[in-house]
Amino acid sequence: MLAHGLQSKPGGSPASRQGTPVANASRIIPPPSNYRFPNQTLVYSVEWHLLTAGTTKVKLEPVGTQQKLTATADSTGMVNMLYSIHDRFEALFDPRTFCSQKVSKHTEEGSRRRDIVIQFDYQNRKSTMEEKNLKTGETKESQNDIPSCVTDVVTGFYYLAAQPLEPASSYTFPMSDGGKTTDVIARVEAREQVKVPAGKYQTVRVAAEPESGTLKGKARVTVWFTDTPDRTPVQMRSKLGWGTLLFRLQRVEK
Repeated sequence: MLAHGLQSKPGGSPASRQGTPVANASRIIPPPSNYRFPNQTLVYSVEWHLLTAGTTKVKLEPVGTQQKLTATADSTGMVNMLYSIHDRFEALFDPRTFCSQKVSKHTEEGSRRRDIVIQFDYQNRKSTMEEKNLKTGETKESQNDIPSCVTDVVTGFYYLAAQPLEPASSYTFPMSDGGKTTDVIARVEAREQVKVPAGKYQTVRVAAEPESGTLKGKARVTVWFTDTPDRTPVQMRSKLGWGTLLFRLQRVEK
């Protein structure tokens, strides 16, 4: 989802948790001690230029003392014939802090085949990314500075879902995809009703965009979260320079 949108970072100040608009520093705030993670699988259709482009599944589950996110993206139909995509994304994060611990990605996009593993070392404030080209066997490694806590491109959705999300409030947070850390600002725009294949929902619309990095001014993700305690993302629209992707919830699997 976010992997085809923008990289998101969690943050916010204590005032933002009360729904008050604030110009907050970019940081991640731990979830409340009584917060319950919505362990479930969400299945989305993906539309591109009014065509059904593929299917995305996002699963959240506890693994030991951590939470594990698994997301898959598979192209279908005409889009699959033009440019085949079969991606798998896994992220582990600490449910007590919302800090990402490790990200693994397997991507098959067109003729490209890659495996990427990102490790976050908060003690030394470094991220290490190992990348392997599965067609040539070439490998490379890079390191980048990180703050004391970052989120990743998929976990960032769940970080936002844990916020109060009152209209006119905003949240700024750091996000890493293995490169330089990006600051993301998410603004709660309005409440509105949306209809998707899974049903009709009262939602809170949130728009997020990078405030730093190469995608600043070039990317924007809008998410419609249910206006309920579980804050399920039922619709997402990702705008990039090459086009717009629309994700619509098909069903929820327990």
